[in-house]
Amino acid sequence: MKKMDYQNVKGTQDYLPEAEEIRSKIRRTLEDVFIQYGCKPLETPILNYEELLASKYGGGAEILEEMYTLSDRGERKLALRYDLTIPFAKVVAMNPTIRMPFKRYEIGKVFRDGPIKTGRLREFTQCDVDIVGVQSQVAEAELMVMAIDAFNKLDLNVTIQYNNRMLLTGMLEAFETPENQINRVVLILDKLEKVGLEAVVSELAAQGLPSETVDSIKGFLINENNTDYSYFEQFAERNALIQSGIDELKELETYLEYLKVKSKCIFNPFLARGLEIYTGTIYEIFMTDKSLKSSIGSGGRYDNAIGGLLGTNEKVSTVGISFGLDVIYTALLQSNGMKKNASPIDYYVIPLNTWKESLLVASDIRKKGYVVEVEMGNKKIGKALDRANKEKVRKVIIIGETEVKRNQYIVKDMMSGEEKVESFTYYF
Repeated sequence: MKKMDYQNVKGTQDYLPEAEEIRSKIRRTLEDVFIQYGCKPLETPILNYEELLASKYGGGAEILEEMYTLSDRGERKLALRYDLTIPFAKVVAMNPTIRMPFKRYEIGKVFRDGPIKTGRLREFTQCDVDIVGVQSQVAEAELMVMAIDAFNKLDLNVTIQYNNRMLLTGMLEAFETPENQINRVVLILDKLEKVGLEAVVSELAAQGLPSETVDSIKGFLINENNTDYSYFEQFAERNALIQSGIDELKELETYLEYLKVKSKCIFNPFLARGLEIYTGTIYEIFMTDKSLKSSIGSGGRYDNAIGGLLGTNEKVSTVGISFGLDVIYTALLQSNGMKKNASPIDYYVIPLNTWKESLLVASDIRKKGYVVEVEMGNKKIGKALDRANKEKVRKVIIIGETEVKRNQYIVKDMMSGEEKVESFTYYF
């Protein structure tokens, strides 16, 4: 008989208890922050119709190449969700009675058959918040402040880079980039920090763009004033998108300054967020010390998605942010954050031939709100106490036949070594 291959599917991972405890803390921390900001919980299916996820209002060409597709017994074309955004837009499109503004959060698995790198597997967990029905930049400001709050609670020092797609698209139009190549150029610009100036300029030239356009874009990339709005205003006279982008960025910055988070936020005029879905403000969250090259959160405004799914092409104000649980976990490991300082177990019960009585004591203590584990491996007391020490359990309860006869049990403090006798009625 051939031995089965028990390896994990490439790009997936098991998380054993010690790792999963940290991941659960991240999840709970983020969820607590989301709730604190008035977000409502939502859950969407992992399985979707391929047509929905392949919509032009979805992730765009690059993500579609990574989408897992399958079919059911009825030969319907299905796909695993590659993010939580389009399934959410579908929910809003299908439920017109939802009261606006609507703020939701969702934490769930998503799947992409893409390159594997640090903090990014092919099955990973996203933690999203989206706001529908707010036209002003107050929505973006709230999500950015919420992100800073969340990472402060996780003890991670982050910086948010932000830009505006109208500004970027307007500049490309001003440089006479052919309309059918603008999305491609945006994707190339998105690689600037990863591959550098020369590689970007070389790839732009390889697209067959007019040489004047390539020269103009390169001039934009190297201009020392390209983070000053006055630089963009000289182009705004001939392109309305540029002025709209500047206006939104200035509005956003008034909130960031007033809320005293501007020092954590950096305007990056080349930040592109390659996805075609974005229509306005965009942002990415990075570790301030650059210990991870990839972002640990990102998002932006996508006002065309819900109306597009409805087939009305009506603009529905929508802005979202997404945190990658797996990449946050990686960042915490690298920064030695969330170290396991103490056991989650409050009491560890050691039975000495007293199984029924030990289970009764454990049940009673759990009713008082404590976390209790009963030793079920029949360990001798010395080995059981060794285990408690190794796992940093503070309090151990020892129940022998003598204790049962006396209607009591012993509580041992593993740090101080003190023992205390507690009364307990075993027989009624």
